[in-house]
Amino acid sequence: MISALKNYFAITKKEWNGMLVLAVIMLLVLIAPDVYQLFMTAEPVDFTRIKEAQFILNEAETAQPDYYNRNYNDYKKADASFNSKKLKPVYFSFNPNNLAFDEWKKLGLSEKQIKVIKNYESKGGKFYKKEDLQRIYSVTPQDYARLEPYIDIPAKGFVKRFAASTSVNKEKPAVMVEINQADSAELITIKGIGPAFASRILKYRNRLGGFYRKTQLMEVYGLDSAKYEEIEKQVEINASGVTQININTSDFDVLKRNPYLSYKQINAIIQYRKQHGNFKSIADLKNVAILNDDILRKVEPYFSY
Repeated sequence: MISALKNYFAITKKEWNGMLVLAVIMLLVLIAPDVYQLFMTAEPVDFTRIKEAQFILNEAETAQPDYYNRNYNDYKKADASFNSKKLKPVYFSFNPNNLAFDEWKKLGLSEKQIKVIKNYESKGGKFYKKEDLQRIYSVTPQDYARLEPYIDIPAKGFVKRFAASTSVNKEKPAVMVEINQADSAELITIKGIGPAFASRILKYRNRLGGFYRKTQLMEVYGLDSAKYEEIEKQVEINASGVTQININTSDFDVLKRNPYLSYKQINAIIQYRKQHGNFKSIADLKNVAILNDDILRKVEPYFSY
């Protein structure tokens, strides 16, 4: 067994020389930093430059404004001193329109707040009622709450504004318009319908092929139930003006114009027609499984057979 171990750990002369060289290299790597420090000459420290830097720092600190050297208590004392010198508001009945700068100051507003008010007035701004003062962003809710009991605006200012408003926004006279024949000019004569709504109604009417009942107007983008109630009594529908399409000859591009049908439903209609032949009535369309009664009710006026 001892012989076997000797054979296992035995090394050749070449291997022994390699190990010796490796050991020498490792030793040199380990002692290299110490040898470098031994032979390196340290660079002398220039203390004159340190003194110059210290002098510059001292000068900068001396040149700083006094408020840099204040602590929290200094600011607190200064704030207390300012508040003690602040004048107490003097309240009196006033009209905020063209009120003098000094009068605003007596009421306790700062110069900054007053400048904002004066800037508002220079641009043509007016106070027609008490609440208008709240719209000035520089007037805080607390300021308005204490000033509100003393605001006195003559009623004629509000009456004048109301009269001007009614003269500009004159109500449209009531009309009766047939939706399926009306052009853009006729549609805007309806009270509550402007150019934008008129354009949307025309586009939707062309896509449908015409309206067959008034409530379809609520399908127009932006025309909600409130707007519908406003215009309902000013419009009428002549269903004879509805344009129908032939369900048996129309291709995909024609059918997709109808807003009530999805692409999947149109494909189902075309495939059923190819397999079973032409549709003879709305009853045949009920055989297309993907079409429910609600869809059929909507599309019925637009199909011919």
